[in-house]
Amino acid sequence: MIFAADIVDTSSRLVSLSEHQLLVFWVQLLVIVATARLAGYLMFRVGLPSVIGYLAAGLVLGPSVFGKVWEEGFHWFIPESDISSGALVAVTWLGVALLLVTAGFETDLDLIRRLGKAAMLVTGFSLVVPLVGGLIVGLVLPDVFVGAGADGAGADRNVFAMFIAAALSVSALAVIARILSELGLMRRDFGQITVAAGMANDVVGWVMLAVFAGFATGGVSVSGTLKTVLGMAAFLVVSMTLGQKAVDYCLREVRRFGGNVPGAVSVAVFTMLIFGVATQWLGIEAVLGAFVAGVVLNRSRFQQHEVIEHIESLTNSFLAPIFFALAGMRVDLALLAEREAMVWAVTVVFVAIVAKFLGSFVGAKLAGQTSRAATALGAGLNARGALEIVIASVGLGTGVFSDTAYTVVVIMPLVTSIFAAVSLRIVVRDWRGSEDEQERMDREKALERNLMVRSERLLLASRSGPASIAASEILHFAWPEEVPTTVISVDDSVDANSDSRSAAGKSASGKSVEKSRVARGTRVGAGVPPDITVIRNVLHERVVDHRIVKAEGAAEAIVSESKLGYGVICVGVATHHEGQLYSPMVDELLLRSTLPVLIVRRARGIATALPGAFGRAIVPVTGTRSSRAAQEIAFGLSRRLGTETVLTHVITRDEILFPRTLLGKRGTARDKDVGAVPRDRAARDRGRNVLIQSEVDMNAVDPVVESLMSSACDLGAEMNVSPVTHVRESVSPGSALVQSVKDYNADVIVLGASLRNVDGRPFLGQTVETVLESCDANVVVAVMPRAV
Repeated sequence: MIFAADIVDTSSRLVSLSEHQLLVFWVQLLVIVATARLAGYLMFRVGLPSVIGYLAAGLVLGPSVFGKVWEEGFHWFIPESDISSGALVAVTWLGVALLLVTAGFETDLDLIRRLGKAAMLVTGFSLVVPLVGGLIVGLVLPDVFVGAGADGAGADRNVFAMFIAAALSVSALAVIARILSELGLMRRDFGQITVAAGMANDVVGWVMLAVFAGFATGGVSVSGTLKTVLGMAAFLVVSMTLGQKAVDYCLREVRRFGGNVPGAVSVAVFTMLIFGVATQWLGIEAVLGAFVAGVVLNRSRFQQHEVIEHIESLTNSFLAPIFFALAGMRVDLALLAEREAMVWAVTVVFVAIVAKFLGSFVGAKLAGQTSRAATALGAGLNARGALEIVIASVGLGTGVFSDTAYTVVVIMPLVTSIFAAVSLRIVVRDWRGSEDEQERMDREKALERNLMVRSERLLLASRSGPASIAASEILHFAWPEEVPTTVISVDDSVDANSDSRSAAGKSASGKSVEKSRVARGTRVGAGVPPDITVIRNVLHERVVDHRIVKAEGAAEAIVSESKLGYGVICVGVATHHEGQLYSPMVDELLLRSTLPVLIVRRARGIATALPGAFGRAIVPVTGTRSSRAAQEIAFGLSRRLGTETVLTHVITRDEILFPRTLLGKRGTARDKDVGAVPRDRAARDRGRNVLIQSEVDMNAVDPVVESLMSSACDLGAEMNVSPVTHVRESVSPGSALVQSVKDYNADVIVLGASLRNVDGRPFLGQTVETVLESCDANVVVAVMPRAV
């Protein structure tokens, strides 16, 4: 029972805003967002990052302009010691936290690891050189910059120099990330090095601030410093291990029944808050925890790409402009009215820019970077931001800084960020980087535009037989090497040799998907757990995860697994299957999957377990989405294996006259029939190969056909593939394609198909069924689901 005396009165703890304060708060948001967005748009129109406009908008709305033009209105707009202004600051911290979450999403730890030497050297020199420069400047600055100290007797000059050095040496990860993102440079090699160095700068900066603040307040606590340093190291380790597992589990649960963007966004927000609380407790700002949260969220295989789009939309349109504008509003140029103060302010900013640039440049050159990359790193790392403002605030609050020194340190982020944005844009103009970097960037852009061959995880349904091996080879050579793969083995001791048979049934809500126990010798089904050694060898360059499902309900289990962050389902089918083209399991997969499905039918007459080399591929071109997906697969094979790709288009007619129309004009007919062959008769006779067909003169093809082939060739050029084009005329495209395989001695044909449901059975079209029945080569069918 709850008594009245047990109820805690929170009215004295939760202070509400008055009507006037609420009005001021909403006006602040309206004016700041509107002014910042307008200024950002103007900067964008002249080719500069919008962040410059946001900072300039803050300068206009601050005491330097607004405060001078309309002093009474400025004091109403920014009242002193008012809780509404505190609420505005809280909004800005939320904005910078979300901004760093998005930066973490775009941080590639594998790429940074490959660039580890460069990242380490750039980080070290970009900190040490400006730190030394800041110490020298701090020792020679006039007394007007030194504060009165905590006891009013004057601040210690050495402590003052340390604060100046800290302000000059660190970079701002949030500002760097924003500039790189707006300029489209985040995925560049130097962009990733810049982000890595910026993160290290922030960590070291917060540690330095904690230590130096301890000196300013009467001594530094060794235990407190160790807690911060060791605690941060422990936080990073735990975040990347246990934290990663926890995030993976949560994202998997919210995605278990398909796309759940709101649930994934909630996980992202909770992760940001938890990590932020942890770093704040360690004495390091919560925004750094938000950045680590973004990295962990991005590394999860269960992440949904729409999440970052939602967070970016809110941050870029609303929260980021407030954060950067408020940074500009802190600047009061009136404090630099005296000539001496202005000269020294320029000196401090000049040393900050030159020392940071020089340190970054030297570190990059020692790491083997080109002069242009080193220059870009020096420009990008010059961006300063929130940490310098915090250092200035702490310095002012502890009596280390005077009002003049505070203003100089607050001005520095504004000037250096503008310098970083402008100089970086100049440096990277018409520069695409090294050949390896260009190839990586082009490949990433192509993957973003692709329909099927993308960077999402691959799901291979396997029975460990020859057809599954052929399917694994297609996946391995058509998709980028870095894309991980999950192999789901269907355990069926009744018919272990059939690579596509499965009894369709129901499972316990998809929970039959289990982690592989093959290594421990545990039996999952009725028979011996499937051995995927050969498949692992085929996929040797990839991260491979293995799970086993029972044959009963296998399709449902595979579909359930496919909802957890995959891009395509691949399955191998037998060359002969009791008169069926597919199998019950494949039929169910096709009907229930919301992902593209890749069907691989192994070539006939091969005695060995591995299929022959994919030397030449026939690819029909029809202008459909599924046809493009087939081209992506064939071009992927060509890029990795050198497979010659023959782009083939079949011109169909309701009735082809022979020999009057074709004979003597476009080639010699191969059939004995000299009359008109209707389409329906050709379909009935396709098994007897009496189809009339002919090659077509490319100079006489229809412009529409020419456009289709040109578009397909352009797609190949994006992947550095030069395909061969071939046009032929026939009443049955399927039989014409089978003949093309024979004419070109091709060993694989890659078709696209759109799924249709005909009386509860998946139908991929007459062309696909004809090729599967009549073609002896490897057949690959890229099936686009109805939901796509």
